[in-house]
Amino acid sequence: MGLIRLLFHDPLTFFLVAIVLLYSIIIHELAHGWVAYKMGDQTAKWLGRLTLDPRKHLDPIGTIALFFIGFGWAKPVPVNFNNLQGKRKGLIFVSAAGIVANTILAFLSMLFLRIVQPVPYGPIFFLFYYGAQINIMLAAFNLIPIPPLDGSKILMGFTSKQFQYSLMRLEPYGMFIILGLLYLGFLDRVISFFRGIIVLVIRLLLG
Repeated sequence: MGLIRLLFHDPLTFFLVAIVLLYSIIIHELAHGWVAYKMGDQTAKWLGRLTLDPRKHLDPIGTIALFFIGFGWAKPVPVNFNNLQGKRKGLIFVSAAGIVANTILAFLSMLFLRIVQPVPYGPIFFLFYYGAQINIMLAAFNLIPIPPLDGSKILMGFTSKQFQYSLMRLEPYGMFIILGLLYLGFLDRVISFFRGIIVLVIRLLLG
């Protein structure tokens, strides 16, 4: 269900979910650029992408899709992997940065709910509840090893150049493949598997 439908059923929840979702995606992309910058590539900094300003990150079509069909995207932060210190390590670290950022946001949201214990189903509760759920799903979804998702680039960092080339050839068609597999339900178990791992990690950190 797209967020537009939620707007008419529950406007307050709509705005909370929209804010959390938009900034979760922005922080995901910012993390890629920040780690790349720390590892020697200044492309994102030169282009003004190391910022939380939504205008620098949001893709018009991706944002519209987010609100109408519940699936969207931001503009990928440009990274020149040739500038990174250690190509394989850089590929893994930069690609994993967004997933780690979303996992940290989910952990902080769940930690806040545990410590503060806001009024159940109140605005503050929903803000951090959705903060946890949305970021867990973003992290799990991006772990899928199909280009252009981060999981494919993490996988590339551990594989041969021939396999890397094969994955890169899929990238122009990757989103169509992903959308088709999502529609057919073939990715449900994969996402559920990754989600379970992320939730387990967060629970271990929470103690």
